[in-house]
Amino acid sequence: MDNKKKTLDKKTLLQRMSAMRLIMFGYIAIILIGALVLFLPFSSKTEGCTPFTDCLFTATSATCVTGLIRYDTFTHWTLFGQLVILFMIQTGGIGFMTVVLMVMKATGSRIGISERTLMQDSISAPEFGGIVKMTEFIVKGTFIIEGTGALFLAFDYVPRYGAKGVYMSIFHSISAFCNGGFDLMGGITGECSSMMGFETNLYVNLVLSALIILGGLGFYVWKDLLDKQFSWTKLSLQSKLVLSVSGALVLFGTLAMFITEYTGPMYEGYSVGNKLLSCFFQSVSARTAGFNSADLTKMTESGLMIMIFLMLIGGSSGSTAGGMKTTTFWVLLASIGATLRRRKNIDAFGRRIDEDAPRLAACIFSSYLIGIITSAVVIASIEKLPFMTVLFETTSALATVGITLGITGSLSMASKLIITFLMFCGRLGSITALLAFSPDRTKVSSSFPKENINIG
Repeated sequence: MDNKKKTLDKKTLLQRMSAMRLIMFGYIAIILIGALVLFLPFSSKTEGCTPFTDCLFTATSATCVTGLIRYDTFTHWTLFGQLVILFMIQTGGIGFMTVVLMVMKATGSRIGISERTLMQDSISAPEFGGIVKMTEFIVKGTFIIEGTGALFLAFDYVPRYGAKGVYMSIFHSISAFCNGGFDLMGGITGECSSMMGFETNLYVNLVLSALIILGGLGFYVWKDLLDKQFSWTKLSLQSKLVLSVSGALVLFGTLAMFITEYTGPMYEGYSVGNKLLSCFFQSVSARTAGFNSADLTKMTESGLMIMIFLMLIGGSSGSTAGGMKTTTFWVLLASIGATLRRRKNIDAFGRRIDEDAPRLAACIFSSYLIGIITSAVVIASIEKLPFMTVLFETTSALATVGITLGITGSLSMASKLIITFLMFCGRLGSITALLAFSPDRTKVSSSFPKENINIG
């Protein structure tokens, strides 16, 4: 029986590694094709072609729904180039396997076990059954939410910008829901200005925030809410944790930034209400959306650390957002609490968490921390920039956020490639990346004698 179980475990692990590699190669293919298309002369408004490394950077940022840019999206790229970027944002947001399965379904192709397995891993589905129906739900839900968001934005954009406002509404709705961070405000409020021209616009801030939050909750949380008719007691543990932690982080981020930046230069001249609005928007956007409604270069170091903290956590599993995820953050906190109370297991909402969860959460957190700090040290040494500024950039890249302190456009080739790699790993997720790059081998128990060591 034990041998049979070991064989099954080994087969499952090898299949999972194979799936992770296929997902990785799928994203690489989208990025390379996107970069080649952006490299074409008619993709940009400048004479000749955009340097290929910058096209690769932009394609990676769009596909990995990050939002870090080498050039302003509106002023540098033609309408064709912008649509290519928008397509990559949409594909990266809902996952390329979602697109593949919907194309297969539309063409009548048979969807086999391998495709279903890839889809399950691509969207972090908790179970294998009903994966095709879930794919349909994701696509329909995405277009309904994005369409509704575009309609609401059009009520402000069309009177303000005329017919062009329709296109801008669609672009910004998709970018916000997919947590992409790309915008078309460069020709209106200045290059790379993001949403700084709307810092006091309550309506636009709330619409964009709603889109960002919905995208960051995760597809399975939506379905659970709809299936359980928004009854809190009937929701799964995953949904309860995602909703609780997400709400707490938005509130924490808003209040923390309001306190640290209240007398700072970033909000000089703002009313109390506008300060609160901007802090709320930045708290929401910091968790992988990538928009900013204020000049972050004027933010205090305390405020920057709060932003880094929020960026690192990110959104939720199976969502359009990146970061180490809200549930990972909760498990880390719950592990500390359980240790202090000398309890072996972690409980929440009347349920016991799997015993492997703390180790997995610690692995994810450690890999993110090592990635952003190591990259920041290397880039800071290359560019001779303040470490905090670079740490902000590397966190933004690995957590697929896209907020910057203005150094992205001036990075050297080496630093640019490091940021590109971070964005790619961030979209895959740390566990996916580790499994994809790791050799095909199953778990092996150590044969050495056990000896305890002191921890802490």
